[in-house]
Amino acid sequence: MTAVDQPDGAPSNDLARIPPPDFHAMVADAGIILDDGELESLGMFASMLLDANTRTNLTGVRTPEELWTRHVFAALTLLPVLETLSSALRVLDIGSGGGLPALPLAIVRPEDHYTLLEATGKKCDFLTQTAELLKLDHVTVIQGRAEQLGHHDDEHGLRSSFDVITSRAVGRVTIASELCVPFAKVGGLVVLVKGAKAPEELEEARAALHM
Repeated sequence: MTAVDQPDGAPSNDLARIPPPDFHAMVADAGIILDDGELESLGMFASMLLDANTRTNLTGVRTPEELWTRHVFAALTLLPVLETLSSALRVLDIGSGGGLPALPLAIVRPEDHYTLLEATGKKCDFLTQTAELLKLDHVTVIQGRAEQLGHHDDEHGLRSSFDVITSRAVGRVTIASELCVPFAKVGGLVVLVKGAKAPEELEEARAALHM
């Protein structure tokens, strides 16, 4: 991806647009390589997210440093998983909210197609506007609920259609698996962004995951 100018309509927030030193150290330690254009687009995303968050509750994070080192970095840690698969993946992000982890992944992997499923209209508006401003033509935003669309045929044809399903902050693994698995192709992958309690949640969800 090449460097891009500030898009028309995007907020100007220089603090949010510049990744903090800790972020650079974290991605280097994780073996993640980002070019200048990707960093600039990630910065514009961070700026737009924090600006919109003053009007719509998109994230509990309030500072640029925390957004970069917690949410943006957490999204990028999924890159090694995606890179083990083929290119041109169909990725579904459930409960996208402020666009995490899907939009940072879409910025770095333009060869994939990302569908962002979100139930709240205002959040869908933010996701659509952000994708348009960042010229992410490989991103589609759909308003709807996973618990409905995953168990019924619908005009979007989402069931059993995706190579990868991502999600964060939609509940414990037991709940997230029930929401995500119906959208996966046979052999597809469900990738959840979880914290320190992930092993505990996986053990708790063993029976549901088996089913």
